[in-house]
Amino acid sequence: MDKGEGIYLYDIDGNEYIDCASATFNLSLGYSHPAVVKAMKDQADKLIHVTSSFQTEPINQLARKLVDLAPNRITKAHLKVSGGSVANEGAIKMAQRATGKRDVISLFRSHLGQTMMTANLSGNAFRKANFPLAIPGGLQVPDPYCFRCFYGQDSSSCNMMCVSRLDDFLEFASSGSVAAILVEPISGNGGNIVPPHGYFQKLRAFCDTHNIKLIFDEIQTGIGRTGYMFAAEYFEVEPDAITVAKGLGGSGAQVAGILASDELSGLSSSDHSFTYGSNILAASAALTTLDIISKPAFLKNVQETGAHILSRLERMKEKFAFVGDVRGVGLMIGIEIVDEKGKPDTILTNWLAEKAMEHGLILRTSRYGYGNVLKIRPPLILTLEEAEVICYKFESLLEEVMSV
Repeated sequence: MDKGEGIYLYDIDGNEYIDCASATFNLSLGYSHPAVVKAMKDQADKLIHVTSSFQTEPINQLARKLVDLAPNRITKAHLKVSGGSVANEGAIKMAQRATGKRDVISLFRSHLGQTMMTANLSGNAFRKANFPLAIPGGLQVPDPYCFRCFYGQDSSSCNMMCVSRLDDFLEFASSGSVAAILVEPISGNGGNIVPPHGYFQKLRAFCDTHNIKLIFDEIQTGIGRTGYMFAAEYFEVEPDAITVAKGLGGSGAQVAGILASDELSGLSSSDHSFTYGSNILAASAALTTLDIISKPAFLKNVQETGAHILSRLERMKEKFAFVGDVRGVGLMIGIEIVDEKGKPDTILTNWLAEKAMEHGLILRTSRYGYGNVLKIRPPLILTLEEAEVICYKFESLLEEVMSV
């Protein structure tokens, strides 16, 4: 690849691609957003980095702004982390410290990071297969995957078994000492699974009953991706902590944070801080990103462009039998690919992702190629006209399947 601008990426031969993966789902404002680039250049002339032992105005401003934008329960921001994986680990430490308990519950198919701890908490066996060092205290439970319900139920009458059965897991599968439930509001790598309405209210009540902290991994769903600043707002729930990264950098700045309630605050810097956490250059990019994305008109555009793509995909679902399900919120959209029996078709999914580049689209698949969901998550600056171009190109890609 040679250069990028907005939603487009160009290779060294001059070919143009619409990046429907926003790089690694982190370019919320697309490639080289001029306001983000200017903010970083201006900050670079003053100070690029200083140890997080010192306070700086960009970091203080970023902490305040994140707390202001977050749900009411969130009162603190911990920015001494430089990536999503270590943000999740830090939130776990906070929950363990606050509760005095140990275990962490996560969901089937979850992707919580690449460090040893977060890989062990992953809801995918292949993530753990190559590493003999297993970290105790992780417990995976069925996710709210209504299209392929673990319990064989229908969402209209199941009474949220994926929450009500957690008492059994607590009693029979845990150590009896559960500190936190760490969950992606919409599964990022796991297949873009959108929980049914009411799921998080029941999960919040379960956590309150058992003194378990509810941590939202909003590394992919946060910072406007769903058409809301945080997916917690869309689902109308207040977690005890929210982790952020990826899209917070706007056009690729490496920045992350842990947003937490008063009860989870107070973690010592000796317990969780990193050399390139609280980086001033990254904070300047994040502040500009938040200024842009937090505007109501910007978030409304994310909702409208996402709704347009979902509507077009629903029509494609009627046309192409191998499209089993279409789901998403805002510009976090998934298309489930199935075979003639309705089973996951991983081979076709990966073929479509590879073939997409011939149609000028960059697509990512679920579960590192082990899954059967194509993901459409372009930069949030997408216009309705560009959304229609994506739909046209994607439908042309699907039509190619019929001719093979």
